[in-house]
Amino acid sequence: MFSGAEIMVKCLQAEGVEIVFGYPGAVICPFFDELEKTDIRAVLVRQEQNAAHAASGYARALSKVGVCVATSGPGALNMITGIATAYMDSIPLVAITGQVKSDQLGRDVFQEADITGACESFVKHSYLVKDPADLPRVFREAFHIASTGRPGPVLIDVPVDIQQGTVQEFAYPEKVNIIGYKPSVSGHPMQIRKALEILSSAQRPVIVAGGGVLTSGAKLRFREFVGKTHIPVVSTMMGIGAMPSEDPLYVGMIGSHGKKAANRVIHDSDLIILCGARVGDRAVSAPDQIAENTTVIHIDIDPAEIGKNMKTNIPIVGDMKNVLNQMFKAVEYTAPQEWLDNIARWQTEFTVPHKSFEGYVEPKSFLEKLSGMMRTKGILIADVGQNQIWCANNYRVSDGRFFTSGGMGTMGYSVPAAVGAKFARPNRDVVAVCGDGSFQMMFNELATIAQNHLNVKIIVMRNTVLGMVHELQDMFYGSRYAVTELEDKPDFGMIAQAYGIDAAYVSTNEEAERTAKEMLKSDKPFVLICNVHPDTPSR
Repeated sequence: MFSGAEIMVKCLQAEGVEIVFGYPGAVICPFFDELEKTDIRAVLVRQEQNAAHAASGYARALSKVGVCVATSGPGALNMITGIATAYMDSIPLVAITGQVKSDQLGRDVFQEADITGACESFVKHSYLVKDPADLPRVFREAFHIASTGRPGPVLIDVPVDIQQGTVQEFAYPEKVNIIGYKPSVSGHPMQIRKALEILSSAQRPVIVAGGGVLTSGAKLRFREFVGKTHIPVVSTMMGIGAMPSEDPLYVGMIGSHGKKAANRVIHDSDLIILCGARVGDRAVSAPDQIAENTTVIHIDIDPAEIGKNMKTNIPIVGDMKNVLNQMFKAVEYTAPQEWLDNIARWQTEFTVPHKSFEGYVEPKSFLEKLSGMMRTKGILIADVGQNQIWCANNYRVSDGRFFTSGGMGTMGYSVPAAVGAKFARPNRDVVAVCGDGSFQMMFNELATIAQNHLNVKIIVMRNTVLGMVHELQDMFYGSRYAVTELEDKPDFGMIAQAYGIDAAYVSTNEEAERTAKEMLKSDKPFVLICNVHPDTPSR
């Protein structure tokens, strides 16, 4: 005989799961109790939203499905923001929630919430399990759905009586056959041929690298394709890292907070190749950013994204890695030198000097220097706000990774995501960069870092305001700073020390760089607080 909770754990073992991030409660206790009997590590976060963010950081760092767990009612509801964040950024998660007894559903009993209904619009699929015998099939399907096609979160809601119920046998399905779920993974040969024919006559082509290049594992092939064709590359925020930042063919991030040269390239191009990018409003805010006669080739595994935000002339549905392999073998094209020379000139002309204030850290210059301090394959995780834009435009990615909440823009993402990334890659540098606003949303996870002895580094850009909104208020609301001033509290150094974590305040770039070097050499966690002037602009 096997209990439902025992089956849930055996399913995770069958999927090769080594770690889950969660927070317990009464109706998920049977699962955690069985988990305790195995080698699967259960990490206690300090708030359920952070369980999803940690699972996301783990999933991104290892390119596998992350697992997060919460109890019913408020526990499950707290996890919603983290699930939605993963959905918008196409991160594969399986979220497991406990639920009240099956015969109590719909009766508004203690800690009951319709979590499958609440998450419907931002999960790939959800399950409310009604029979313990269904658990092997449900878990097999959930991991398959989360990791195939366009990756994303899948929710499994398991009532406590299902966890306590028993079945005679356990067998994990070897195959998955879901009616209606058959993602296209290979691009249609005719569409690829059309795309290459159009490319052959292009005078001003550009490739837009999106997050799909990275989530598909196509980064190396993508770089080979660019090297063969010499087509210049711009990226969305989620596509940062698809090309080395210092590569002459990489122009920078596009969009309202991107590089002016990158936006100019998009505007003047006659052919745009979108690679795994949905180009939302932050990337292309208005139709006039694209010339009317520009041809657009859109490659994406999710057909719903093709043409949604930008007109598309040649759609190619398929896995990015497979499509690039098909195109690489057949392409015979080199971008005109005149086009590349124009782009190089724009990159020089549109360079804006960083605005500095005496007695404060200038964050853009510091982040440029930080790039060279971190070891090869280091992971930088930016939060949301001005710090995100400073990182996106100034941190130099080569063989490492850049994580952030690009789609949802969730403040409080960076530190828990860094926790997950460090569990996934314990031998790599993992640095979280956040503002003093977002840090106050998540510094409870310093407890998780301390408890698990995680060598995570945190850089807090402390400007005593909610910087991004403060900047908008300065530009559009007559400098009326409504509800954005944080003052100079709390003392983040004392908070870090309360958790047994070393910290330091710095007020010049020289101090910041010297302390960062020492911080990165240490094998212990550290919080570096950079005093930044509140008028330091995003760009």
